[in-house]
Amino acid sequence: MDFDRQPSLQGAKFTLRPLLDSDHDAFIAVADDPLIWEEHPESDRATPERVEQFFADALASGGAVVVATGDGEIIGSSRFEEPDEAGDRILIATFGTVELRVGVDNARTRHAVEDFLGATYTETVPTPLGQHAVYLLSRDAWAARARTGITSSPTPRSG
Repeated sequence: MDFDRQPSLQGAKFTLRPLLDSDHDAFIAVADDPLIWEEHPESDRATPERVEQFFADALASGGAVVVATGDGEIIGSSRFEEPDEAGDRILIATFGTVELRVGVDNARTRHAVEDFLGATYTETVPTPLGQHAVYLLSRDAWAARARTGITSSPTPRSG
């Protein structure tokens, strides 16, 4: 599968684009917020040393992207990993079949993946970052959701 791991996408409110070395200060300012990491397997990541290493790893990965507002302010990032050996799955650190891995204790993201994306839980796997729930989202499942007009945000859950 030929997959651009660092796409540039422009929407009405946000831009997704490759992470650049020049993004360092803005990236660090966002990633330094402890609330971002509270449900992440590496919840202690919001330290100067860990945030610097996170940026270096993201830049070196060749698949890191940033999310920016219309005025260019960086508000987040993600990473697209290499396709698996069969070339039909891509790990997003979020398109044939997409495999998503979410920390088992990250309830907010797991609910969004299940309710909004409609991804199917398949298993829990150990990773270097701890236990992760694995979800699959196929192109066909996503297309079916789009055809039915499911575009609203998920219903809030407690807990």
